[in-house]
Amino acid sequence: MQDDQPLPTVTESALRGIACRCPRCGKGKLYAGFLNLAPRCESCGLDYAFIDAGDGPAIFIIMLAGAIVVASALIVEVKYAPPFWVHAVLWLPLIAATTLLPLRSMKSLLIALQFHHKAAPGRLIDREPK
Repeated sequence: MQDDQPLPTVTESALRGIACRCPRCGKGKLYAGFLNLAPRCESCGLDYAFIDAGDGPAIFIIMLAGAIVVASALIVEVKYAPPFWVHAVLWLPLIAATTLLPLRSMKSLLIALQFHHKAAPGRLIDREPK
């Protein structure tokens, strides 16, 4: 894909992100490891140095997983009142599954949206004093 071609739509960018693909062409892999980014796209050559997802993906996942696990644990506790070891057996694997499985896709989704909206670090505007 050339730089002069139009930017993909938000939906296309989001789908590329969820699929963990290059935000520009949608063909190359975004990751070299589980969460380690590749240096550039193997298909279109986009340099991934601009990417800075920060803690955003982890925060979104923690909030969603926390709501799911806490609501489920409260329902089970109120309805069945199981011993504490049952809670450990039930909720520790659920916590691992709801945090680790979607983390990669959430990170690449935020990266794709960052690319789509041409996000950049904030800058202060020089203003003359009044």
